[in-house]
Amino acid sequence: MMTNLNLSADPQGSPVRLIDPLLSVERLNKRYRDGDPLAVEDVNFTLGNGEILALLGPSGCGKTTTLRMIAGFETPDGGEILLHGKRVTQLPPQQRRIGIVFQDYALFPHMSLGENVAFAMRHIAKAKRPAKAREWLDLVGLADLSARMPDELSGGQQQRVALARTLAAEPELVLLDEPFSNLDAALRESTRKEVRRLFKAAGTSVILVTHDQAEALSFADQVGVMHSGRLLQMDRPECIYQTPATSFVAEFLGHTNLLEGEADGEIAQTALGPVAINHHHQGPVRLSLRPEHLSLSAAPDDHGATIVEREFRGHDCYYLLEHHGQRFCAITPSHTLWKIGEQVRLEPQRTATVLRD
Repeated sequence: MMTNLNLSADPQGSPVRLIDPLLSVERLNKRYRDGDPLAVEDVNFTLGNGEILALLGPSGCGKTTTLRMIAGFETPDGGEILLHGKRVTQLPPQQRRIGIVFQDYALFPHMSLGENVAFAMRHIAKAKRPAKAREWLDLVGLADLSARMPDELSGGQQQRVALARTLAAEPELVLLDEPFSNLDAALRESTRKEVRRLFKAAGTSVILVTHDQAEALSFADQVGVMHSGRLLQMDRPECIYQTPATSFVAEFLGHTNLLEGEADGEIAQTALGPVAINHHHQGPVRLSLRPEHLSLSAAPDDHGATIVEREFRGHDCYYLLEHHGQRFCAITPSHTLWKIGEQVRLEPQRTATVLRD
């Protein structure tokens, strides 16, 4: 049997082979009012079966609008949405076999947990729904609580019920709109890990919308960073963090040092001295160098960078330094601590990334 392949380009220009993508979004556009800028502009991406994508960006960047268009709650002004190669752009939400979990879980307060989950099983005979609902609740570890009401549960438990209800409808794709934002920090992390495990066990394709970069990097197989309606870059979490395409992507994904330099081949002259860069280039460049890729060592007085701030964080220490009127940040293991006011030498330990801008 022949397998259909879809070829697309990664941010570095190399083709990526995607086998039978579940979802294809093609040049999606949305403007809410005449005269307003586009809320979503020429967004393109594909999602494979069983893959988790996180759309990451600040408020107003277009990520939730993109999610709502995929769900069918908003109509695009241009572009196409395809599931298994079939256009669904004009189909109503109930015909798309897409599940969605909102921030507030949207459980029915007058129904028990079992009834909440059973409500989603329109495709199953009514007599079989209670037993099947218990199976889905068992999957999320709440089968023994099926008779309870939503207000008797913790936030994390309500989140798992909302997930069970979504999965009970057997959607081909699940959309998550900031689903962990109402949980406290400790519960958010444990719930996120458990939800990811459940999706992977079920082989479900997922799109997560979030503004939390740590959440996106830890939860998703692919991360797409959006800004002002555009999808700036999409790649594996480790690739998008280590080799951001633009200054915005570099800064939104965590602390970074943005350096102006003059490149000659694979070396650029910068305020930190010569720095190795990730590909051959000639002329002016802007670079991203992560703070954990800088090491600190003792330097003679007035011959190094001055430590102006220090933040001890247990396993590591974050430093803000000043050198020739410029500021830099570094993150080093906490087993060696430097004092505010000390002079240190800043030495890059990894190549810096050449940014498009």
